[in-house]
Amino acid sequence: MTYHNIIYYNINFSFLLCSSLPHRLRQKTASSFRLLLCPPTQVGDLITAPRSFHFQTASMAGSAAWLKGRVKAVPSGDCMVITALTYSNAGPPPEKTITLSSIIAPRQARRGGIDEPFAWDSREYLRKLCIGKEVTFKVDYTVPSIGREFGSVFLGDKNVAMLVVSEGWAKVREQGQQKGEASPFLPELLRLEEQAKQQGLGRWSKAPGAAQASIRSLPPSAIGDPSNLDAMGLLSANKGRPMQGIVEQARDGSTVRVYLLPDFQFVQVFVAGIQAPSMGRRAPAESINEAETISVEPNGATPSNEPRAALTSAQRLAVSAATSNEVAPDPFALEAKHFTEMRVLNRDVRIVLEGVDKFSNLIGSVYYPDGDTAKDLAPELVENGLAKFVEWSANMMEEEAKRRLKAAELQAKKSRLRIWTNYVPPASNSKAIHNQNFTGKVVEVVSGDCVVVADDSIPYGSPLAERRVNLSSIRCPKMGNPRRDEKPAPFAREAKELLRTRLIGRQVKVEMEYSRKVPIADGAPSTNGSGDARVMDFGSVFLVSPIKGEGDDAPSATPSTADGHPAGSNVAELVVGRGFATVIRHRDFEERSNYYDALLAAESRAVAGRKGIHSAKDPPVMHITDLVTASSKKARDFLPFLQRSKRTPAIVEYVFSGHRFKLLIPKETCSIAFSFSGVRCPGRDEPYSEEAIALMRRKILQRDVEIEVETVDRTGTFLGSLWESRTNVAITLLEAGLAKLQTSFGSDRIPDAHLLERAEQSAKKQKLKIWEDYVEGQEASNGSVVESKHKEVMKVVVTEVLGGGKFYVQAVGDQKVASIQHQLASLNFQEAPVIGTFNPKKGDIVLAQFSADNSWNRAMIVNAPRGAVGSAQDKFEVFYIDYGNQETVAYSQLRPLDPSVSSGPALAQLCNLAYVKVPSLEEDFGQEAAEYLSEHTLNSSKEFVATVEERDSSGGKSKGQGTGMVSIVTLKASDSEESINAAMLEVGLARLERRKRWESKDRQAAFENLEVYQEKARTKRLGMWEYGDIQSDDEDMGPPVRKTSGGRR
Repeated sequence: MTYHNIIYYNINFSFLLCSSLPHRLRQKTASSFRLLLCPPTQVGDLITAPRSFHFQTASMAGSAAWLKGRVKAVPSGDCMVITALTYSNAGPPPEKTITLSSIIAPRQARRGGIDEPFAWDSREYLRKLCIGKEVTFKVDYTVPSIGREFGSVFLGDKNVAMLVVSEGWAKVREQGQQKGEASPFLPELLRLEEQAKQQGLGRWSKAPGAAQASIRSLPPSAIGDPSNLDAMGLLSANKGRPMQGIVEQARDGSTVRVYLLPDFQFVQVFVAGIQAPSMGRRAPAESINEAETISVEPNGATPSNEPRAALTSAQRLAVSAATSNEVAPDPFALEAKHFTEMRVLNRDVRIVLEGVDKFSNLIGSVYYPDGDTAKDLAPELVENGLAKFVEWSANMMEEEAKRRLKAAELQAKKSRLRIWTNYVPPASNSKAIHNQNFTGKVVEVVSGDCVVVADDSIPYGSPLAERRVNLSSIRCPKMGNPRRDEKPAPFAREAKELLRTRLIGRQVKVEMEYSRKVPIADGAPSTNGSGDARVMDFGSVFLVSPIKGEGDDAPSATPSTADGHPAGSNVAELVVGRGFATVIRHRDFEERSNYYDALLAAESRAVAGRKGIHSAKDPPVMHITDLVTASSKKARDFLPFLQRSKRTPAIVEYVFSGHRFKLLIPKETCSIAFSFSGVRCPGRDEPYSEEAIALMRRKILQRDVEIEVETVDRTGTFLGSLWESRTNVAITLLEAGLAKLQTSFGSDRIPDAHLLERAEQSAKKQKLKIWEDYVEGQEASNGSVVESKHKEVMKVVVTEVLGGGKFYVQAVGDQKVASIQHQLASLNFQEAPVIGTFNPKKGDIVLAQFSADNSWNRAMIVNAPRGAVGSAQDKFEVFYIDYGNQETVAYSQLRPLDPSVSSGPALAQLCNLAYVKVPSLEEDFGQEAAEYLSEHTLNSSKEFVATVEERDSSGGKSKGQGTGMVSIVTLKASDSEESINAAMLEVGLARLERRKRWESKDRQAAFENLEVYQEKARTKRLGMWEYGDIQSDDEDMGPPVRKTSGGRR
């Protein structure tokens, strides 16, 4: 087959000496040749390393050299397309269409025609003999009038033309010898032809009717009339079933035309799930006369006046491609097309039809042979960056095949292969986490896709020990928010319960994978780079010990983590496999689980099994009565139900403090507040409070426990005893020195009372935690410590003085102080951060440079400019959390702070003088009072002893200077017996608070002691008493200070 518009290029080949050929055929000289570049349907993608040669036409056998190449296509029984083995330039390699010299094979049917006898058998013999194989060839002669080259081709040491003739699949043409248009092996060919005739081989068969039987009965689609092809019928009859075929043409990298065997339906198949670059739009050829365009005479015979058979559709498309160049092909279109041709063109393939589009185009997968295996063409194209993933046709495929294509495209994009050379990944809010794998025990299950793990490498009780891990690439139904009256979504409780029963207290390995910024408000996009967003860490969690009794739902064992150690069972895979979570469909270049494919496979199994959220059944409904937020009367009404049985099963849902919890009672479908009878831990913000909470979280949070309820107090909290694994948990607290025994409750009503007393005595003897300052003999007659005699005493230095009797102190000798100061000293302060990379916002803990001495200290942002930082001189108001002072600094004086340092507690504690009222700075004598307090504390460089009388938490969380929890203290210098409280009363710069009728004996005694000092100032008319008695203020009649140690916490 030749073409009308022929493009000639000067192509430089390196000639190879073929030692396997007869001596007379060896060519020891090298020359270049004029290459016929076929239309885009025949360009290829091999790579070469040629020599350079000047342009020279090789039209005679004697002047042509032997070349090597690979057979890409076999159009007929006497013609083949050969591509170069090596090529240095970009794009597909050059190729030649060689017609075997001096032989003529039968012609196949053209449009509206029929095969010549034995035409198909002849083509098939040559195709199976040569396709895809390396051959040696040379051009014997050319016929310029029809633009065809004729040559000799050797497969190994065998002459291909001789093999064809010897099998009787072609006849020998003797004409043209006078013009030099003949094969140099013509005598041998004639001898072999005569031998085949005598033996009745091939087209010379002597069997009756053999010639007629060899003619194919072709359907209309095979001879240029595809209108009668029933694409939908063909799909319904063969969907999912492999169909044998032979690819006759590749229109582009992802579209092929195929003979479906054995009926020879000629169909066009679009490869499912992908799209290769376009070969360009082709305009109709301008009044092309087929007789003038295509020479169909064999071996250059002069065209006769007889009408020729019409062209097949494939041939007409080839002609159209050759004559049309209106729109150039897309980048890498030629390479993609050649890639497909070198794998499937004229090869036996299997076609699996996947669907039909609205234009009745067939969509299918193409599998080609590769050794002993079959390869899918679509992933090969995508992996090499020669096609892109297409969602609409991929949806017709199985999920596994679809995932492979998507993953292959992602990898090609990351490697920027070919069509993705200039690919720019979209902005992503996720960031990979590297080398942060750890082991630990699961402390809490927040939801079906979030757990809290206590890191084994961090000391027990540290606030940094517990790490929240969101399971990578999965999403469970939301648990809701009781504060917003949001109920749990269907299957949310079941997902959480699945993890609770399998993970709590179990040893796991965590492989951190990525972090992502998410808006704080659900569904509300962040307005700037850092504000209104929080960072969530995602990872894969693996159970070290296998999950028993899971059956088909058990996750596949993961062989190893990134560090090469065995990982165990993937928890996320378990949740997805149970149908309690869906797998997130990530965008390109968005970080995802390292085990994403396993998660998708588990989801497919859950969908197929109609499990959980994939089920058509209604989800189970569970109504829980929340007695924690209900009235105390409703709690008392439930008391008889909880006292019916001696011990009641429960689940610890939340730890409020070391001794108070929220419990779920499944049997009664209610949640209650529960506290130990006669056992009390330090309240929040008191020493060892956090350690007590951490211990209870480790020991009982979300565990199955048993309770025995004694009574309910006036706040609706149930009092009793709690056992976990047959161990009284209160004993654990007392033995650790994190709780005190209060016998005022009545020891005769407390189970295991003698064990509780023994545990407390053991902690006292060892001086553990709250008993570190315990001295024997400070016990009442009943053996218990009188709590009113044990007030918290701190050794402090004053770091800042405010008005109204308020000031900040820092503990002396506190290990936390030394630890944080050591961490700050080890930091390296570099140049100011680049504007835009560091955007501190209100409430953030940063490093700030103090203007008085240029030292760097931890500080809280109190006020910040609106929007992003625009200049290094932008002003920020900061509060130094370790000293209590506050000032305004420039952006250039701020630095980001590592979370390990910023998360530590503030060292500066806000205090107020107990029992006295000091005027504020705006009131009379307020300035003098502040100066006096500063002179005798801040400027004295003395150490003080602060006795905490009570704590006021009504100010809530600290938001800057003068806010947050206040310790009401009596302050004494270490070397003085008189308190600062008394001294300020004595000089008339403070007055006593109004006494109330219900004051405790301790407070009454303190007031009586301080009354003496106030009377001195009043008598001498000092300070605020200068003009006589002071009238009482309305604010003195306000409500009493709210204490953290009383009421509900």
